[in-house]
Amino acid sequence: MTEESIPSPTTDTRGDVVIITGLAGAGRETAAHALEDMGWYVVYNIAPQLIGTLYELQASAVGRENRFAVVVDPRSGPFFTELGEVVDELRKADLRLRLLFLTADEPTLVRRFDSVRRPHPLQGEEGVLEGIRREREMLARYRRTADLVIDTSPLNVHELTMKMRSLFGTGEEQRLTVTMLSFGFKYGIPLEADHVSDVRFIPNPYWVPELRPKRGTDADVAEFVLGDANAAEFVERYIEMITPVLRGYSTENKHFTTLAIGCTGGKHRSVAVSERIGDELRTAGHAVRIRHRDLGRE
Repeated sequence: MTEESIPSPTTDTRGDVVIITGLAGAGRETAAHALEDMGWYVVYNIAPQLIGTLYELQASAVGRENRFAVVVDPRSGPFFTELGEVVDELRKADLRLRLLFLTADEPTLVRRFDSVRRPHPLQGEEGVLEGIRREREMLARYRRTADLVIDTSPLNVHELTMKMRSLFGTGEEQRLTVTMLSFGFKYGIPLEADHVSDVRFIPNPYWVPELRPKRGTDADVAEFVLGDANAAEFVERYIEMITPVLRGYSTENKHFTTLAIGCTGGKHRSVAVSERIGDELRTAGHAVRIRHRDLGRE
């Protein structure tokens, strides 16, 4: 089966097992790292006969809802030849098993090995190309029986990671998560911020006696801050500005971004503005977290 024939990702992760195999240089480790980043438990280069045992151990610790992946390749020696039999047995069990096969064309694989200046694991005294062909022949049966075959020839590491997320991630994991972070400049600019904006141009509720002890999360403070014409225009223009940025982040395989809004102390203006922008981004369909770094420090 090709990647186009695989069903869309599901949130049902009960008994999920993915076996990653394929040609050296085709991206097995990149695919595994993508699953790890999504919270899968990943084991590298083990004998196929241990897959079931390791899955049971992991399941007994965290429950059957865990997601378990293994990378299996010819480096496991004579044990590798039994991969087909192991896959057949696992398919009979009460779990969701998928065999993922990664491949690439010969020019691409040769170029990748040249770029890292490493020999092919099966080339022996011969050249890289001979090792690639030997491995392709050895793995031919697994490509034929794979649930999913991905040709990584046209893909860079970021594109392969994105493809893994689209195939094996939940809907939430495929979305860009935006953190709206309010802060006070007097406590320093947050190092984790991808974008920093200054809202100290907005009239400060600190100078209004009845608002001074309150916070930007209070309705009357938010009304004071966002009722300013410049503040309202800023929020509108900010959303217009950041929308193509977030779209580009998603395209470029960036899954987390922090947008920081600062005022003097991080209590009134930045808090109210961050809350409003966060609400607008949620309405637009983004996954948003709001954090007020310096609220309560005064």
